[in-house]
Amino acid sequence: MNRRAKLSLFNAFFRIRYPFRQSPIAPFTPPTHVASTAKFHSFSNIPNTHFAIGRNPRSFGGGSGELDHTKEVDSINLKFAEAREEIEMALESKDTVYFDEEAECARATVNEVLSMFEGLLAKLPDREKGALQRSMGLKIEQLKAELRQLDE
Repeated sequence: MNRRAKLSLFNAFFRIRYPFRQSPIAPFTPPTHVASTAKFHSFSNIPNTHFAIGRNPRSFGGGSGELDHTKEVDSINLKFAEAREEIEMALESKDTVYFDEEAECARATVNEVLSMFEGLLAKLPDREKGALQRSMGLKIEQLKAELRQLDE
């Protein structure tokens, strides 16, 4: 075995055996020429430019109520996913005795999604209503079509 391979094996073994050896780089020491250490460690002069933990950056939209709109859209999307799962479970149980229960549960969930969507549309001004219909209208129509498959 050549010298380079032996050396690299030795280094690999040494790192595994002694992983916490001291670093050759000296630790940081604060400068000694600073007149006041209180001034050196004070962070009160730094402006707070970061958001507080838990604050939603969407809420800085100028107070247009967009935050409520996005929360409702998110809840509609969650309910939409739940309704699709209910329809899928009902379709899987199509030829069983459980089909009627599954289909009724799927219909109730789809009706809830439709009422949530219509309620949100009723609250919004025309400009935002059009944008919402463009973004979510096809999903709602897809949900209606999947529900019609249960009746076939």
